[in-house]
Amino acid sequence: MNDNKKHNVNDAIDDARIKKIAEKLRDLRKQAGYTNYENFAWENEIGRVQYWRMEKGANFTMVSLLKILDAHKISLKDFFSDLD
Repeated sequence: MNDNKKHNVNDAIDDARIKKIAEKLRDLRKQAGYTNYENFAWENEIGRVQYWRMEKGANFTMVSLLKILDAHKISLKDFFSDLD
């Protein structure tokens, strides 16, 4: 594979859109009264490391995002409504 075409986790983290999603996930958790991500992950049966990575903007699956939105009882439309 050509080095110019390789992608890594840092590529995703540097994308401003992904940073906004990660920040919104963290804000939703805090608004729900969870001061740390571990308790939220545990209570909602989401892998602790997986959730931590999502709040940091690492790559994740849509299934994981939907599980978090279900935990917050928020629709995709509402979640993305204020994101550019």
